[in-house]
Amino acid sequence: MFDACPSLAYTHSNAMKIAILADIHANLAALQATIDDIDGWSPDAVIVAGDMVNRGPQSDDCLDLVLRLRDERGWQVIAGNHEGYVLRYAVDCARPDFPTSGPHYEFSRLIGWAYSQLSTRIPAIAALTEQVDIATPAGVMRVLHASLRHNRDGVLANSSDTELRQQIDPAAAVFCVGHTHMPFVRRVDDTLLVNVGSVGLPFDGDTRAAYARLSLGRAGWSAEIRRVTYDLSVTKRVFVQGGAMEAIGPMAEIMLREMQTGTSLMFDFLPRYNQPIHSGAITVADAVRQFLDG
Repeated sequence: MFDACPSLAYTHSNAMKIAILADIHANLAALQATIDDIDGWSPDAVIVAGDMVNRGPQSDDCLDLVLRLRDERGWQVIAGNHEGYVLRYAVDCARPDFPTSGPHYEFSRLIGWAYSQLSTRIPAIAALTEQVDIATPAGVMRVLHASLRHNRDGVLANSSDTELRQQIDPAAAVFCVGHTHMPFVRRVDDTLLVNVGSVGLPFDGDTRAAYARLSLGRAGWSAEIRRVTYDLSVTKRVFVQGGAMEAIGPMAEIMLREMQTGTSLMFDFLPRYNQPIHSGAITVADAVRQFLDG
C-alpha cells in the first residue's frame, strides 16, 4: 500500500535534535500546542509517525496542517494504521452491500466520520510512506508507526528484551515508534528504543500531549518524553458541536471518555460487548451506557 521512504542523510558531526510525534488522532488543539512547543525547541528535523486522523473530531484539519508543514518546513510524515483504515473504508463504502444499519454499520461509523472529512484527500493519504530512516554520525535512526512486524503491533515498555528484539531493528542506533499511546524510553542491547506516545489521545493516564525529543551529543543519542498542556475543553467542544457525536453514534461517548481520562477504553469495550451486540442481545447504545456506568 505504501512505498518505502528514502533515507535522509545527515553527515555533519555537530549536535543534532530531532522531534518525533505520533497519534494525533484528529485532535487539532493538542497538535497546535505541540507544534508551538516543538518550535520553541528548534529541532533540526521533525517526524510525524502516523495516525494523524480518526477517533478525534478534526481529521481534515489535522492532516492538512501536518502535510502543509511537510511541504513548507520539510517535516517527514509516515502513515499509521488509522490512515490505512480510512483507505480501506474508501473501498468498502463504495460496495453495493455496504451496511447502512445494524451492528456492522454501528462499528463502521467512527471511520465513516473520518472518511467524510477526508474523502478528497485519499490520494494524499495513499501516497504516504511507512518508514523514515535517518543516517546520522552515531548510526541509523529508524522511525515506524509500530513494530517491524506490522503497523498494529504495539511496542510496550513492559515487554521482555526477547520480545522487543523481534519487533525492532537491532542494527538501528535509535528505533522510534508510536501506536500504543503509552510513551517510554528504554535500551535494548545497543539500540535506544523510544515510544513517543500520543499527541491527541494519551493512554498512560496523563491527558497532556506527548512527543519525543531526541538529541545527539558526545555520548551518543538520548531521548526525553515531552508533555504539553493544551485546552482539552476546546477539543471536547468541537467534538460535541461539530457533528461528531451524531455521526459516530453511541460509541462517541467512549471516545470522549478516553480523551478526558487519558485511558484506553475501547479495547475493554470491544471484547466484552462485540459478541452480544452482533447477536442482538444488546444494542450498541445500551452496551455503551452499561459499560460507562459500570
